[in-house]
Amino acid sequence: MYVHFVGSVALDSPRDFFSTAGPLLPQQLKRIPDGEPGGRRLWTTFQLPVLRAHPDLAPVSDPGSHVIALYPLKLADGVRPEELHFGELGYAREARASYQDLLLAREIGQLPSSVRFQVSLPTPGAVINLFCTPQDAPKILPAYERAMLREVDEICAAIPHHDLALQWDMAVETLQWDGRLPLMPRFPGIEQVFRGTVRRLSERVPADVELGFHLCYGDLDGVHMIEPADATRMVELTHLILDAAGRPVQFVHMPVPIDRDDDAYFEPLQRLRLPAGTELYLGLVHAKDGVDGTRRRIEVASRYVPEFGIGSECGISRGRRPRDAVEFIRVYAGATAAQPSRSS
Repeated sequence: MYVHFVGSVALDSPRDFFSTAGPLLPQQLKRIPDGEPGGRRLWTTFQLPVLRAHPDLAPVSDPGSHVIALYPLKLADGVRPEELHFGELGYAREARASYQDLLLAREIGQLPSSVRFQVSLPTPGAVINLFCTPQDAPKILPAYERAMLREVDEICAAIPHHDLALQWDMAVETLQWDGRLPLMPRFPGIEQVFRGTVRRLSERVPADVELGFHLCYGDLDGVHMIEPADATRMVELTHLILDAAGRPVQFVHMPVPIDRDDDAYFEPLQRLRLPAGTELYLGLVHAKDGVDGTRRRIEVASRYVPEFGIGSECGISRGRRPRDAVEFIRVYAGATAAQPSRSS
């Protein structure tokens, strides 16, 4: 059974992460991210300096009660959306440096040569819709998306394609598709909008670079913004992604809350239709109840989906210390060591 790391890990550096995960999971990894240390620990807040320093964006002093923005911004007075331009966002620069750490980890035997370097990126909408006002976010988003796609181009130019996997983190979109969070409701035409987004983000990734999607319910300080009722909405969204991508998708990750070891949560996975070559990872690993809890959720999930790998429900850095990350990794190792191989 394979293990999937979503993105962030509460260790100090990529080298710390590689030297910890590699020896504990020598056969269970197909891909590994760099652990998103430093400014990327809190996910999209890595982009706050980029947005706040932009001369064409301005802070909003009173955003009102219906804005989820952590630091609300708008278009500056007199700026036309078509004039807006973003330069380097920083993701490609981080990926180039961390890839060198991965090469070193391979050289000294901490990671096998078969493990791809996974770059996890937030969808452009996840950044702009969190930090900009609802009125101006649609005006700002196209320019920011163009900048993010240039980051993809740079990543793919710097890292050999046979060594690379790119994951899009779909948090805002997953919550909107779910529709139960008042600040992120479903909206008219959501399917058409999401299809267009998935197509644009997918087709920019070269065919020989692996592509994956993390369906995310948020993880601020280790807590979902809203718990999924069951896997139904994620199955629906996965089918939309697979249909809209326009290219093969190598993996999809879905979260599983710690208290859901009931049949009702996993039963909708019976309706999941994955093409050959697309792997499913279920985020059912929780350090709080360890190997026993993870095995219990694996057993229930196995009744409804024949093959899957495992991971945590989201990144594991926010609100956590290095010892928490090491405990997560040990749970991965303990749970997979006790299971027969199920993943493709």
